[in-house]
Amino acid sequence: MNLEQMKRKYAYTLARVGLNVQPGQPVLVEAAIEGAEFTPIFAEECYKLGASNVIVHYLDEPNMKIAAKYRSDADVRKVEDWEERQTQMYLDQGACYVRLEGVNPKLMEDVPESQANAIFAHTDAVRNIMRRASREKHCQWLIAMIPTQQWAEYILKDVPKEKALDALWELILKLCYITEDNDPVQVWEDLSRVRAERGKKIDAYQFTKFHYTAKSNGTDFTVPLTPYSKFGYDRPADRISFHANIPSEEICTSPEKYGAEGVIYASRPLVLGGKSIENFGFRFENGKVVEVLANEGKEMLEALVAMDENAGYLGEVALVDYHSPISMSNIVYYTTLIDENASCHLALGRALGGQLPKDSPWTLNDSMIHIDFMVGTPDLHIVGTTPSGEEVVVFDQGDFVL
Repeated sequence: MNLEQMKRKYAYTLARVGLNVQPGQPVLVEAAIEGAEFTPIFAEECYKLGASNVIVHYLDEPNMKIAAKYRSDADVRKVEDWEERQTQMYLDQGACYVRLEGVNPKLMEDVPESQANAIFAHTDAVRNIMRRASREKHCQWLIAMIPTQQWAEYILKDVPKEKALDALWELILKLCYITEDNDPVQVWEDLSRVRAERGKKIDAYQFTKFHYTAKSNGTDFTVPLTPYSKFGYDRPADRISFHANIPSEEICTSPEKYGAEGVIYASRPLVLGGKSIENFGFRFENGKVVEVLANEGKEMLEALVAMDENAGYLGEVALVDYHSPISMSNIVYYTTLIDENASCHLALGRALGGQLPKDSPWTLNDSMIHIDFMVGTPDLHIVGTTPSGEEVVVFDQGDFVL
């Protein structure tokens, strides 16, 4: 494999398949500073597709870590006027945006939870500017990964350090269905069609709720759905097609805000503010988190569900086969983008795009956050209830059975 050529094919896939950059369109890029060598390659592929301008902002977490040590919590959290203006101007011109994440799992190990939470709050608030544009202006957006040396060494411990980065690149390419001789545009069109068909099959049952159980960790949880909770999505003809996550294995929808009940445990780590939180869960009553179940990371999780009045409610229900390609790689990636596509997951906070009719008795959540956490296990069992009360098994032993 010519890895340098494949990096360019990956960049093309992100620009063409992920964002689907349009001629004359500006592209806003948030890129991890550790992945700075890849960013110009991606920018060039955007320009080749006709981008009018590619504006790169580097996320410099090492410096944010230092700043959090010496500045007040309020100052770290604050989004400066210039941060918003430099982004909003391009969004007003019709820009699309991409987040190119790099991972350094050890960076925040020695940072107190309060400082890590402040860093997360600031970064998430800046990203909310782009998220708002995606909802209001229907612009394309994408989250994708840049392999980094620190990340490679952390998750590929059996690979010699000098070979780890190349090995991670090859793994990411595989998870994104990019090979030396395939057409990524056609591949992703085919994948999208299969997932849409599965989503519409689920939608045909008009499920009113899902009941999750997993004996391995004690999960016993019910989440209500609305008549508008659709897993099969048809993009309006007047909107530009794009793929928001690469890689992706999920089908997802927004649940009813109120009514989630029971206990659900995470099956993979959650990374917040650069810190990894493991072995946690939530207890829900009337739709809201009423108890964080954790030993380590409890302070960060409690701060998360208190970010605003709706942060403790759910905004997403996503279904992923446990035996998906990402899960079967037998690696915990310590990044939500990939780990969520190895597992069924839920999201605290803001619901996915879409609005209910004004006179609807149903409610979708709205919040400043949208944080996914993984709940899929090898023994996950999900039962859907139809409007007539019939119970239908949707998942058994971690996988789809419909």
